[in-house]
Amino acid sequence: MVNFYVMRVSKTVVLLIVLLAAGTVVQGKETIFKLENRFLSRQLSIEDGKLRTLFIENKLVGTKLSPLSCNEFVLRLSDATDKTGTDRLVNTEDFRVENVQDLSDNKEKRHSYRFVLYNGKEDMKIILYYELKEEEPCCRKYLQIIPNKKVTVEQVDVESMALEDAFQNYTIKSITAQAPSQWKPGLGQPIYTLQTGTFWGLEFPAACNTVNNNLISCSYLIGKTLQKGEIYTSYKSVVGMADDIEYIDDAFYTYIKRIRKRPLRLQIQYNSWFDYGNRVTEKQFVSSIEKIQKELVTDRKCPPLSAYVIDDGWQDISDTADWSDTVWTINKMKFSPYFSESTNAVHKANSQLGIWLSPASILGGLSMVPKMKEYGFESLSYGMSMTGKTYMDKLEQRVCQLAEKGISYFKFDGLFGHLNIRDLELNGRGTPAVPQLNTEGFASNDRRLNASRYDEVKLYYMTAATERLICMFNHLAEINPEIFIAITNGAYLSPWWLQYIDVVWLINADDAASGSTRTDELVYRDNIYYQIWIEENTKFPMNAIFNHEPKKTQFDETEDSFKKYLYMNLSRGTGFIELYIKTHQLSSGDWDVLAEGLKWSHKFFPAFQHVKMHGGSPKHKEVYGYSGWSDEIGYVSIHNPLDKVQKYTFTLNRALGLNPDNPTVFRVSSPTSHLKEKNLKEKYRYGETISIELNPGEVVLINFENK
Repeated sequence: MVNFYVMRVSKTVVLLIVLLAAGTVVQGKETIFKLENRFLSRQLSIEDGKLRTLFIENKLVGTKLSPLSCNEFVLRLSDATDKTGTDRLVNTEDFRVENVQDLSDNKEKRHSYRFVLYNGKEDMKIILYYELKEEEPCCRKYLQIIPNKKVTVEQVDVESMALEDAFQNYTIKSITAQAPSQWKPGLGQPIYTLQTGTFWGLEFPAACNTVNNNLISCSYLIGKTLQKGEIYTSYKSVVGMADDIEYIDDAFYTYIKRIRKRPLRLQIQYNSWFDYGNRVTEKQFVSSIEKIQKELVTDRKCPPLSAYVIDDGWQDISDTADWSDTVWTINKMKFSPYFSESTNAVHKANSQLGIWLSPASILGGLSMVPKMKEYGFESLSYGMSMTGKTYMDKLEQRVCQLAEKGISYFKFDGLFGHLNIRDLELNGRGTPAVPQLNTEGFASNDRRLNASRYDEVKLYYMTAATERLICMFNHLAEINPEIFIAITNGAYLSPWWLQYIDVVWLINADDAASGSTRTDELVYRDNIYYQIWIEENTKFPMNAIFNHEPKKTQFDETEDSFKKYLYMNLSRGTGFIELYIKTHQLSSGDWDVLAEGLKWSHKFFPAFQHVKMHGGSPKHKEVYGYSGWSDEIGYVSIHNPLDKVQKYTFTLNRALGLNPDNPTVFRVSSPTSHLKEKNLKEKYRYGETISIELNPGEVVLINFENK
């Protein structure tokens, strides 16, 4: 239950605090406000009209964060983004508290404060909100800016607090325009405190959550001009508590699971790309639907696929194509109006229809960019602007129209560019103009933009484009609450995207895992995983990754080779499994392997909620694998990429994802190996150690079940 503290207040304090909150303590001239539940406590103080955080307590581990310095907010203001010499910083110290209101609601089990602050010099009011729900181990905060004269808000820091143990997990910041596989903007990654067990961030994908000399800044660039009396509401910051300082990741991913737009779903679907490329026709597509339905569902009793997806090739990009009114029109020479024949076929298969589309038109629509420029749509040097009002309104109108016609899955490919080329708005269309950076004459994908001195204009675009895309995603969800959305090329790995979409593409990776053997293919893709999660310390749930696999397009391998590749692939634990197959070339044995693998995914999907990578570097030929667990079921995959025998030892503990409070005894089995030959016992429980010898290139998948 939320705790409340009631104290008498002096007359002088009452003059300051119009409506005194119930949860306060008065100590001399200082008035203390507490937001508290069984997980955490955030204690605020007003002294001499100044508001600050005294400390934040993590009750789960008994630690306290006492700020070395603290501002409840920082704003960078100016007369306009294009007016030099007008920038100025204001923070909590420049404002005086006018009143406080307790907004707590016992019925909703919410503890909340509203602080009203005023700055006479800027003639600006700031309203700060703090929120704490009774059964959540995290506290939120946001602010409203209300100027009494025109002003431009360039940057908003919702949290600005120096903490001794503040740690920035992800430190790369490469907002490139042209560079091979170097799109690493570092946006929307959380901050941790390593000794006190907390995580921090803004609930906005394009946020800049950073640590500089112990100073945590949860901020974003916006460059928004506010008129007199206009109210601007910031994104919310969040401070969450971990129950163990060694496992802050677990707490953070549990929080992300809680705020997702839609719960994690097992989405198994077929995609036409590796089957037909952009030459796909409706006749071909329907034939693949019918073949897959027969082989997997009818003959081998797999559950129906979630969706069948038409990739690049359905759109009309002919010389006579007209996108002036409706963008991304359907090629009527290849497909029926609104894919009616495809829709009928997927419904017969108890499934749904999905399509691929490139918002920036850089993939599959590049030839239409000059035409759209002639229409008056906002184009960049390479593709279309994600902040251009005319174009984005047309795009949103089109995808919503398609959703209303029954499209239940969208693969949005090419948002801000692709693997090697990004497009950035420099002309102030839907973004703040910054002419003082002297980008006149630059292409929007100019290599010179790789330099960090241009980061401000790039971040303004990323913020505005992210906000515009979010509006489109929310509109799609209004039409179909169960819609499934993937964002791919040009997207960045912020976990806060999951408030709006379902999966994000592996950044800086090729479509197809390269290599002459299945071992090479696994090493290529798994090294991308290792680079992202281990080396770069990215915080994003693996279960929400789009990894462009599994693939079956070569037929010079044994069924055993395909099986071990498939299970290793599935063990990565993504809930999004897109089949890239040569539908009409698979053998009966291939279908058998694929069917059993998909059945395994259905059975072990609960374990995907907590999937982790373990072991060494795939690139350096060290043994590695993945582990996923629920209380009743789990698995451990292991791959030896070396051409020599290697021994691997691991412990069934929390580091692998097991719950230390779960006394379950698990029985073991394997779809890839004879476990008796590996000298494994029949049963294991938490804390036991397993040693296993792996042959060259061998994949072992161990199932753990509470039977």
